[in-house]
Amino acid sequence: MLRSIEIRSVEALDAALVFGAAGRYERVVAIARGEVDPAHPGNRGIALIECAPRNARGCVEYATEVHVLRPCDPALGNGGLLHEVNNRGRKMLFGTLADAPGGGNDPRSADDFGNRFPLSLGFTLVWSGWDPDAPTARGGLALQAPVARRDGQPLVAPVRDEFVSGTRAGELAVFRLSHAAAFPEPGRARLTCRARPGDTPQALPPDDWRFVDARTVALREGLSPLPGWLYELHYQAVDPRVQGLGFAATRDLISHLRHHPDALALTGQRIAHCLAIGISQAGRYLRDHIGQGFNRDEQGRRVFDGVLSHIAGVGRVFLNAPFAQPARTSTQHEDHGFPENAFPFASARLTDPISGRCDALLREDGSDPLLIEVNTSTEYWQKGASLLHTDPLGERDLELPATTRVYLVAGTQHGARAGTPGDCGPAVNPRNPHNPMPVVRALLVALWEWVRDGREPPPSQVPRLAEGTLVPAEALGFPAIPGAAVADRTHRIGLPGDWVHPQDSPRAYRTLVCRVDEDGNEVAGIRLPEVAVPVATLTGWNRYRSPWPEGELADRDGSRLPFPADRAEREARGDPRRSVAERYADDADRAERVRVVVEALLAQRLLLPQDAAALMSSAQNR
Repeated sequence: MLRSIEIRSVEALDAALVFGAAGRYERVVAIARGEVDPAHPGNRGIALIECAPRNARGCVEYATEVHVLRPCDPALGNGGLLHEVNNRGRKMLFGTLADAPGGGNDPRSADDFGNRFPLSLGFTLVWSGWDPDAPTARGGLALQAPVARRDGQPLVAPVRDEFVSGTRAGELAVFRLSHAAAFPEPGRARLTCRARPGDTPQALPPDDWRFVDARTVALREGLSPLPGWLYELHYQAVDPRVQGLGFAATRDLISHLRHHPDALALTGQRIAHCLAIGISQAGRYLRDHIGQGFNRDEQGRRVFDGVLSHIAGVGRVFLNAPFAQPARTSTQHEDHGFPENAFPFASARLTDPISGRCDALLREDGSDPLLIEVNTSTEYWQKGASLLHTDPLGERDLELPATTRVYLVAGTQHGARAGTPGDCGPAVNPRNPHNPMPVVRALLVALWEWVRDGREPPPSQVPRLAEGTLVPAEALGFPAIPGAAVADRTHRIGLPGDWVHPQDSPRAYRTLVCRVDEDGNEVAGIRLPEVAVPVATLTGWNRYRSPWPEGELADRDGSRLPFPADRAEREARGDPRRSVAERYADDADRAERVRVVVEALLAQRLLLPQDAAALMSSAQNR
């Protein structure tokens, strides 16, 4: 439960910033302090809770900074709280859903708020820390959690850390460890490297690397990490924090803001309904929050009424475990063996033919939220998203609970938003800038109407076995586009095992992808105009080029492969796809076809009116 909220500051945003009918907003910064009773049934599953220090009441304490944006005039609020789960300490909402070029953790200017969605809807927005190891630089949000010790003695255990330079985290000059090394010296640890997961790890000589301190490793002067190579450090770690408290901290904060009479000082308006949104890692956190039973507070009440998980695939987070590493996310090339992808995957109750378990993501105890899961094409190739709507062996389509919707935004890549670069980066093909955020905005509004009014959102839109639109990667039938690298496999998801010394699971779940047409564009899911009325092939996969490990699936990049301009170019290139000129009589012809698609999506509530107008304008001014 939350013991106190200390408000540190209340500051109105610039008077020029007006958010539609909600008017002006103000920013509140506070510190929330809470505690959990280890004996309470809702807390017994927190890993290492029995090793945490206790206060005089026999409880384990935690604290987190809380950031709130609320309408200056409470009467203009919509009565809803929208909690964005931070991603590695970062606020993602404005840089993604609001198309903001600024965004960031301290939004203040017009550029930081972009199109001002979703503040214009009147929500009270809340952020808080959940990961004890999240970066706190530049306003990052982390949880203050205690170190676990047994009988007063430090806990020490062997762990494995993986580092990859030049992909997710940019170029790495040093390797930051997930936990402090108990013995920070090369003679007590082993650093290896390899180009691909299937290669044999090669140990680096002790003279080629060193411990900078107990949390940092660096290669010797003159050596730099090879781009895309997998570096792994095996070492003895010490002093793990009780990281699973992150779930309890979110649960307790949101429950307090909804039910406690003193919460009005922070929220500014009475909260009738609570929604959560999480993007990528934060979406995986929300899936785990539900699956581990933390959407039920200590009084048995539901915490979030509605949850929108975006680009999480079937993943969860490696958080509620001893010596956990929540930043991990397993893809075809990186972070193999870490316990992130585990049955149950889907919201429907199933029996797992590999482990023998019968379970579902939803708890079916009255605590489940209304759930919307949105994925891009990348999650089908890299994060097993097909398992959200098929049985574990990919042999039949599922009938999902009435409280769940699942959507694929066709022809999109992980993390795409307005301004996504279209250059090649580390990949062979140009990357895919197709923006799925108009759909995500519409589905957030649909989730709010579902929670508030009981108005059901659009039916799920995903590829299906019964319709022949969900196929194995090797049966994709992608066209032979000259010079283009082509994917032929998905990320393999097996049973989780020993993550310190991982071995491939002998059996794996069957992950499938969306079938494509003769152009290579996906035929199912939500097809925005760039896919339905195309001028290029858009995919959720790409491949690394040298000096990255050639042939490996690029971690989160898709591809954009433009059509030939005319017949002459098509024939000169030997491209099997029809040219733009052979498809459309002129720009007006294409704009009219876009109008038909946009109006259909608008009628299905898969676009908001302002986004529909923007897409039409873009087509007319192309």
